[in-house]
Amino acid sequence: MDGPTEPRRIVLRNHLSLGDVITLTASLRELHEACPGRFETGVDTCFPDVWENNPFVSPVSADDPGVTVFQCDCPLIHESNTAPYHYIHAFTQHLAQGLDVHIKPRHFHGHIVLGEEERSWGSRIWELAGTDLPFWLIVSGGKHDFTNKWWSAARWQRVVDYFKGRILFVQVGEKDHCHPALKGVLDLRGETSVRQLIRLTYHSQGVTCGVTSLMHLAAAVPFPPEKPGLRPCVVVAGGREPAHWEEYPGHQYLHTIGALPCCTHGGCWKSRTVARHDGCEQDSSLCEHPVHESTPHPDDERQGSLPKCMDMISWRQVASAIGSYFVGGVRSFLSLEQAELAQKIISRQKGHPASADGAPCINHECPTQKHDAGHPKQAEVLAS
Repeated sequence: MDGPTEPRRIVLRNHLSLGDVITLTASLRELHEACPGRFETGVDTCFPDVWENNPFVSPVSADDPGVTVFQCDCPLIHESNTAPYHYIHAFTQHLAQGLDVHIKPRHFHGHIVLGEEERSWGSRIWELAGTDLPFWLIVSGGKHDFTNKWWSAARWQRVVDYFKGRILFVQVGEKDHCHPALKGVLDLRGETSVRQLIRLTYHSQGVTCGVTSLMHLAAAVPFPPEKPGLRPCVVVAGGREPAHWEEYPGHQYLHTIGALPCCTHGGCWKSRTVARHDGCEQDSSLCEHPVHESTPHPDDERQGSLPKCMDMISWRQVASAIGSYFVGGVRSFLSLEQAELAQKIISRQKGHPASADGAPCINHECPTQKHDAGHPKQAEVLAS
């Protein structure tokens, strides 16, 4: 009888952006759950914070003898408009084919692991407020290479203003990206490492953003025991990417697929609204139906040009989607006392030292209870 087979030692390599790497965590989990003991797996990505505490990651280096380096790609994306697959299928399918194993996604989210001690730490908001103050994370912009993913920062401001005194929004975003400053929020742009962003997501009431890494974190980060269920997340998506490719269970994914000639058969996958003339190939992939926003945010680098698919999504639609979690009863608005405390920590932040562009300098880019539930305006938004 043959003895036990030594596990195959591999390194999964992927130098794409944060959202892609979060999706890759699902494939690593599926590989080890489907093939227990058959692989020792190291990872080579630009975001080591994503893999902390992950039980499926081994100290395997690409330089070790007998190690196979597997370049993780997602060719399935070319079928995203026509085939019934989500993004988490892409790396998993490619991995299964390359390693000649049978694996498929069994969990509809990535795999971010927080250690026991890490889960016991208070959030950054707790540190600032001295208590566990409920909050939502918000992203107002995005990366320079895919400006079509950005909604209107001016409309994000309308959403924030609408929920003033009821929701504490915490604005996050990387320093070297475009994240127009919002008023009336706790501004943590550029102040979080990837791991700190993971912990913020863990403690958050919910998330609202475009199609970006934060929506993947919203699904991949586990839930505190006192907040079971699916983490609320409202995604402003437009018509760039097909809904079935990106949307996670429990998310409100606001899209316009099928409503415009350019996305009649699925996402257009165009990159930018206006050319940036920065030498990137994305300048040759411009929106076919840009519109001019009458009152753009002064810090929006697109010169007021907005994809029509994004322009079709109103701030009231976004507010209604956020409000649905409160009307449905899975989340509660701030109490009067909490609202006052939230305003204090926002006001206290004025004069906070920052870089020249208004965002403190941390970069984690890859180098390649319901005090006004009967508020008439809330009912108006949800009915619109």
